[in-house]
Amino acid sequence: MCVESDGCEIEGCSTLDEVRTLSGSMSPALKSNPDLHPCKPGHKFRAALLKCRSPAAAAGILTFGNVLNYMDRYTVVGVLQDIQRHYGVSDSGIGLLQTVFICSFMVAAPIFGYLGDRFNRKVILSCGIFFWSIVTLSSSFISIEYYWLFVLSRGLVGIGESSYSSISPTIIGDLFNNNSRTMMLSVFYLAIPLGSGLGYILGSSAKVAAGDWHWALRVSPALGIMAGTLILLFVPEPKRGAPDQMGYIKTRTSWLCDMKALAKNRSYVFSSLASSSVSFATGAFGMWIPVYLARAQVVQKTAEPCTTKEICSSTDSFIFGAITCVTGLLGVVIGAVTTRLCRQKTERADPLVCAVSMLGSAIFICLIFVVAKKSIIGAYVCIFIGETLLFLNWAITADILMFVVIPTRRATAVAFQSFTSHLLGDAGSPYLIGLISDGLQQSYATSPLWKFLSLGYALMLCPFIIVLGGMFFLATALFFLDDREKADKQLSQMTRQPSTVKVTAI
Repeated sequence: MCVESDGCEIEGCSTLDEVRTLSGSMSPALKSNPDLHPCKPGHKFRAALLKCRSPAAAAGILTFGNVLNYMDRYTVVGVLQDIQRHYGVSDSGIGLLQTVFICSFMVAAPIFGYLGDRFNRKVILSCGIFFWSIVTLSSSFISIEYYWLFVLSRGLVGIGESSYSSISPTIIGDLFNNNSRTMMLSVFYLAIPLGSGLGYILGSSAKVAAGDWHWALRVSPALGIMAGTLILLFVPEPKRGAPDQMGYIKTRTSWLCDMKALAKNRSYVFSSLASSSVSFATGAFGMWIPVYLARAQVVQKTAEPCTTKEICSSTDSFIFGAITCVTGLLGVVIGAVTTRLCRQKTERADPLVCAVSMLGSAIFICLIFVVAKKSIIGAYVCIFIGETLLFLNWAITADILMFVVIPTRRATAVAFQSFTSHLLGDAGSPYLIGLISDGLQQSYATSPLWKFLSLGYALMLCPFIIVLGGMFFLATALFFLDDREKADKQLSQMTRQPSTVKVTAI
């Protein structure tokens, strides 16, 4: 039996030495004594909430929030052709939407990483979700004369979503350890392709149902408010590094010390560069593949151009979204299972699995542009296999970070890795692909065939970037064991040393 800090006896709560309050603070358990008064109905409700706040439930809620995070991001892409026609902008102009979003996302990530290592994480998460939900809803009412304001709203949404992506993995990392942490992170990162695919489906379905693309931006905000409320009520604030050691971590390092340590961590640096390659490809593909396939069908004379219709066809966005959901599930599951099996053969399994999957993905992504002109079905098959191999490494990359970075700087590490991957990856790739496509179209007489080919030539940059990412994962494998051993040694020192001892960066 245990009590809350107000002296009320709570039935059925945890018998551990500490009780978590709804605010995330910790209160020591007290032994029952005659002075305690019976629980009032409101206190029993709080006790019931505490019983529901298990690690598995918290991971489930955080995963649900991550699905919404990515679903909101790609809802706009699901109605991209409608937005382009509505505001009358070019390929590079429409590509600017994703670039502005990612730029604000990556700039905010280190800030939230710093806050996440020092303050209550679930409060930051909830505020971020509430913020992007309100901004997304407001952006659906922006009139045709203010495209710049619509672009600005995507930048504000990026700030809100950055808080979630930077901090939520560290909570899961502090709730689980070893293989259970790998599995939970795999489920959590399944939300990236799943949420992205659902974003395409939601955007195209809501547009068709309402006959107006603006309604695509009015569904996810309601779900976002729900997710933020669930996080406040049911997600605990675990001790940082709790699964990795038995006692408290007594030592805390400065932000400058954390950054120096991360810069010297070769596994972290190379895996971050590899993650940038993945972000470059997924950012460009997520933005442009549905448009590319729509133009392919116009060339094959199986569909009419978007300019001749009241609302643009949503078939390609819907199918691409469904493929992304399925390949995301397969990729994350196959990646987790393969890594677990390969760990029995080699301790470098994590980066090696990522490297092989990246190199295999590049082959099938190249084939998309070979077969798309003749066969849409063949292109979808290549997309399915290529995306499955590409999505293998999402959760594994996060687990590599958990192995080689100590708990007290993980939020900073996740945030800075997010900053780097977006800066070198999808912050510029959608705009760059659109810019190359526009440049090629201006070189020759514009026709449906050349619009299709120019976009395909621009997208051919992606497979080469993916191969480069595979090389970075191979470099990670060279230093992975040394960096993991250094992290384990420093964590052991931090749990033994008093708080006055200065910890050197590794």
